[in-house]
Order: sequence, then C-alpha cells, then structure tokens
Amino acid sequence: MSHFTTIKVQIKNGKILHKTLQELGYTVETNTNVRGYLGKKTNAEYVIRQKNGYDLGFRRQGDNYELVADFWGAEIDQTKFINDISQKYARYTLMEEVEKQGFNIEEEETLEDGTLRVVVGRWV
Repeated sequence: MSHFTTIKVQIKNGKILHKTLQELGYTVETNTNVRGYLGKKTNAEYVIRQKNGYDLGFRRQGDNYELVADFWGAEIDQTKFINDISQKYARYTLMEEVEKQGFNIEEEETLEDGTLRVVVGRWV
C-alpha cells in the first residue's frame, strides 16, 4: 500500500520552480525518485531529499505541477512549505514577465501581511 499523497499547486514553469526551490535553500535533484514509506518510490521532475528518507517531489500533471510526498514521514509544515514556494514562485514569474514586456522594477517591498508590492516603469 502506498502512502504517497499529491497536492495540486498553481505552478506551470519548471525552470522557475527549480530556481524558487534553490532560492529557498533546498538542494534539488532532477528527474529522479521520491522516497517514501518502506522504500516505496515514485518519479518526479524535481526532488528535495530529506535525511529521514521521506523526500518531497514536484512532477508535471497536465499544465501544472503537483507536490508528491509521503507526508506521514515528511516532517514538514505542508501549508508553510507550499505558501513559501508559491510566494517566491509568483515573484519570479512576475519579474520574468515584467522584463519580457520591457519594464524596469522601480520599487519593491514586502508588506506586513506578506503581500509583495512592486512598482514598475518603462520609458516610452
């Protein structure tokens, strides 16, 4: 019996996801197995190894990625983990889009409630 659980996340760009995980301090392996209970394994594109043998992985499912892990042994706060990744991912996605459209970042700040406020500008 498998204990792996998947959680859908609003992440579409694997390169930005990889950069996000590294920015948060995780060592990321690509295209490998996620380990779980009793040595069970499942594949994922991005994997964070944990010392206790219960890894965290992200794999593409349709247009989005999903988080896959055996959370019985993963020893993480799932909500905080996903929120941290989502916030950084959103920032990188925004910055990439701003740059593509020829804008410059004029100002950036994180508000008390965690909201990111970005002011962009462009010379015309």
